[in-house]
Amino acid sequence: MNLYSKIALLACGVAIASSAVTVFAVDVLNGNDMPSSSSYTFTESGYDGGGIYKVSQNGVTPPTDFTHAAESTINGVVSIKSYATPRGYNAYGNGGGASPFNDPFLEFFFGSPNGGNRRQQPQQKQDKPEQQLGLGSGVIISPDGYIVTNNHVIDGAERLEITLNDNRTFNAKVIGSDASTDIALLKIEAEGLPVIPIGDSDALKVGEWVLAVGNPFGFTSTVTTGIVSAKARSIGSATQGRPMGIESYIQTDAAVNPGNSGGALVNINGELVGINTAIYSQTGNYAGYSFAVPTSIVKKIITDIKQYGTVQRAVLGVAYRELTPQLVKDMEITAVNDGILIDEVVERSAAMEAGLQKNDIIIGINGVGIHNSAQLQEQLNKYRPGDKIVVKYIRDNKEKSTNVTLRNNQGNVNITVANDYTALGCAFKKLSAEQLRQYQLTSGLQVVGLKDGKFKSAGIKDGFIILDINNMRVKSQDDVEKIYDAIMKSNEADKVMFITGIYPTGRKVYYAVDLAD
Repeated sequence: MNLYSKIALLACGVAIASSAVTVFAVDVLNGNDMPSSSSYTFTESGYDGGGIYKVSQNGVTPPTDFTHAAESTINGVVSIKSYATPRGYNAYGNGGGASPFNDPFLEFFFGSPNGGNRRQQPQQKQDKPEQQLGLGSGVIISPDGYIVTNNHVIDGAERLEITLNDNRTFNAKVIGSDASTDIALLKIEAEGLPVIPIGDSDALKVGEWVLAVGNPFGFTSTVTTGIVSAKARSIGSATQGRPMGIESYIQTDAAVNPGNSGGALVNINGELVGINTAIYSQTGNYAGYSFAVPTSIVKKIITDIKQYGTVQRAVLGVAYRELTPQLVKDMEITAVNDGILIDEVVERSAAMEAGLQKNDIIIGINGVGIHNSAQLQEQLNKYRPGDKIVVKYIRDNKEKSTNVTLRNNQGNVNITVANDYTALGCAFKKLSAEQLRQYQLTSGLQVVGLKDGKFKSAGIKDGFIILDINNMRVKSQDDVEKIYDAIMKSNEADKVMFITGIYPTGRKVYYAVDLAD
C-alpha cells in the first residue's frame, strides 16, 4: 500500500470515528436511546494503535433543576429597610444625613444602597422626618416571625420595616445582634409564615450547587445560582488588616449585590446553609465572589440570643499562627504539613488546664480536621463555655489528643446572661444651661438616684457629673446605654467603664467600673 493510500485510509478512519461521536451527540440531545444511568464516557475498542469509541456508564451528575429550591425559598426571604432620623445619621460621624454605607470599606465588601455611587449626599435639615438608611434581606426561620439577617443591615437603625414576598409589611423588633459574626435576630408580630428549613453547612462540598435568594438593588425575590467555591474562607487579608469577625465563610460564585446582605444561601434541596454577608469587589457590586456565614455558626448564635440574650463565646486560650512550609522546614516537622502552631498558652485558660504547650500543632477538634485558622474559629464558634471537646495535636512529631473543657474570656465556665444598663444602679440627668455655665462645660450627665449597683461599688456618689466614658463624650442616657451595650458585647476579657468626671465642687475624678459578673 502506497503512502497516499495509507493517508486516505487514515482520513476515512477519523471520519468514521467523528461520525460515530456526532451521531451519539445528536441522539443524546434528541433524547434517543438514552441509557438509564446518569452519565456517559467513551471507551476504546478495536485494532491496535487506534479505535472506534463507544458509550459506557460512569456516574456523573446530569444538569440540575433549580426550580424546586427556588420555589420553596423565595417566600421565606424578606426585604429589610432601615430608617433613621438625620440625628441618627450623624451618629456615624459622616456629616449630616450621610449614610454609613458611604464608608468606602463597607462599599468594598457589602456594597452601597446607592448602587456604588459614593458621592456625598447633601446635608439633611434637622427638621426632616426619618429617612431610609439602608436596604437588605432577611430569612424567616420560624412561623411566628423570627427573622435572621446581618448585623450591618440593621446597625444604627431607629426603625426596621420588613416586607414579605406577598407585600405585607411589619415593623420589626431587634431581639439581639452580634457584630463579631455579623448576625442579628429580629421579630415581627405574625403567625403562619413560610419558613426556610435550616440545613447542615458542614455537609456542603466544594463544587456543590447553591442558590442565593435576596433583594439586590431592591429587586425582590431574586434568585441567583452558583457553586461552593471554598469553605472556611478567611477574607481578612483583603481588608487591609481590618477584622471581619468569624473569618470562616462559605465562598460561592453566586451573584450577590447590595441588598442581598442577610439573605439566604440554600442548597439544591431548598435548605438554608448560610447567610449571605459580603462580596469581594472594588466597585461595591458583584465581581465574581461572595461570602456567607455558615449555618453551623448561625444556629448557635441565634440560639444564644434567644436563650441568654447575648452570645456565649468559648475560648481555648492560645495565641497561634498557621503552619507554613518554612516553619515545617525550620522546626523539622515531619508528621504534618499544615495545622495551627501554638505560640503561647494563656494562663488560667482551657488549653493550659488540658496540658497543651507551646509548639504543639492542633490538627483536629472533635474529629474535624483543622488545617487553618478559619477552620479553628469555625469549630470554636459552635461551642459554649463549659462544653467539652477533644483536641488532636502533634507534639515532637507524634500524634496525641486531649480532652478540653472550654472557658469564657474571663477564664471560667459561667454562662453570661445579658444585663441592661440598670445594673449600674442609678439614673442620669442632663445638665441645665445654668449648670453648664456654672461648671464651664459644653456637656455633661449627672448621676442621680444612686442605689446598690456597679457605680456605687466603684465609689461613685450622687451628683457626680460624667464627662466621658472610655474616651467617648456622653451627652445623654442613650449614650451611656450604647457604650454599656458595646462593652458587654465585646470579646474583650476585661469589661470595664473608665469614667472621667467632676463633682459640683469642681474636683476632677476618675473611676474604673468593673461590669463583669
